[in-house]
Amino acid sequence: MDMPMLENWLWDAACSIRGPIDAPKFKDYILPLLFYKRLCDVYEDEMREFVREKVFLNEEFAKLYVKSDRKLVRFYIPEEYTWPEIRKVTTNLGERLTEALRDIAKENPKLRGVIDIKDFNETSAGQRIISDEALARLIEILNKHRLGLGDVEPDILGRAYEYLLRKFAEGSGQSAGEFYTPREVGILMARLLDAEEGDDVYDPACGSGGLLIKAQLHLKEKVKEIKKPLKLYGQEINSFTYAMAKMNAFIHDMDADISVGDTIRNPRFADGGRLKQFDRVTANPMWNQKFPPEVFENDSYDRFLFGIPPSNSSSDWGWIQHMFASLKEKGKLVVVIDTGVMSRGSGNTGSNKEREIRKKFVDGDCIEAVILIPENLFYNAGGAGNIIVINKDKAHKSEILLINASKEFAKGRPKNYLTEENVDKVERVYKNWEEVVGFSKLISNEEAARNDYNLSP
Repeated sequence: MDMPMLENWLWDAACSIRGPIDAPKFKDYILPLLFYKRLCDVYEDEMREFVREKVFLNEEFAKLYVKSDRKLVRFYIPEEYTWPEIRKVTTNLGERLTEALRDIAKENPKLRGVIDIKDFNETSAGQRIISDEALARLIEILNKHRLGLGDVEPDILGRAYEYLLRKFAEGSGQSAGEFYTPREVGILMARLLDAEEGDDVYDPACGSGGLLIKAQLHLKEKVKEIKKPLKLYGQEINSFTYAMAKMNAFIHDMDADISVGDTIRNPRFADGGRLKQFDRVTANPMWNQKFPPEVFENDSYDRFLFGIPPSNSSSDWGWIQHMFASLKEKGKLVVVIDTGVMSRGSGNTGSNKEREIRKKFVDGDCIEAVILIPENLFYNAGGAGNIIVINKDKAHKSEILLINASKEFAKGRPKNYLTEENVDKVERVYKNWEEVVGFSKLISNEEAARNDYNLSP
């Protein structure tokens, strides 16, 4: 299957429940079912391969042996829950499907909290959210094509999965930001992050895992034969979005250590009062989020040493300081955040918490680049954004590169998007560390201080 055919097929499946307008409402049902189909087809391929390679006499014997030694397969699927068996169910399909996914999760600890969190028999106001008839239609549409190892490459299926996420984001409005960063923005961030083989890469607000996966895909583009893949880590506050991230990683044939929880209040990657540190950190956290001041004041991990963010307006610098505290000695972070984070408070005569935090980052020679990206790229925000690069091992000491890429986009519906040429241009200017009239400018830390630490490009 080529990409357009795969995308059309999956979107048809999503729309089969109640049409394209309502499809995003059912993403938490559709995505696990798609993932389940992939699991079953891969398991079937593995059984056939055992017979083809004469490891076992026939598939029946292979399944019996695998039942006693689960390490032989990626994921074990009990016979009664294989895809052909589920297709045979004619009554109580929602109940049977829920039972199947929960039992598969019990058999495979890595899938707990991933495919077993939705009840396909769920009701609202006494009515089934998805009827058995709609589920049967969805299953039959998914049955039209195989998703096995020889049918669809992981990277291709992963692209199709991300296509579904984008389509769901288009219909989810403000809530889309909880799980989706536009693909082209993620690609640009991965290129700026530029992780090396074997690096630990962490996203403290990982959503559906897109930024982590793009970091690995960028490495694959850069290094043809990877000896040491990236080690991916993430934390996500929403349990359904966490499940999406785990499925996304598995579909891409990647392993990612992702935890559920509130990163600011309770970072999961910590041991004995110390944060785990990483080579690379990347994120698109919720912009202008508010936390009570005591969350920062009572922090036990020494994350907010540059200052307490203003609790009444924006905690963007809380996120950035958490990311900075999670970096190794020569680590680098790339974050996309609201534009105000680089200008609020500058030019005011009184004290300002955000300006004071910026001052400490500049005076410590930590900020490497600030890139203004166009407005109307994000599904949960109409305004422009800043991509900020903070580097503990800057090649160009005491300098900051400001890039104004606000005009680098193509018009789209419903959102604008970065073209490949736009992404290439920003990456090239950043890597060449060059000034381009009307596009990029190099300033010294001293000049930043004279500008009252306003770092808007």
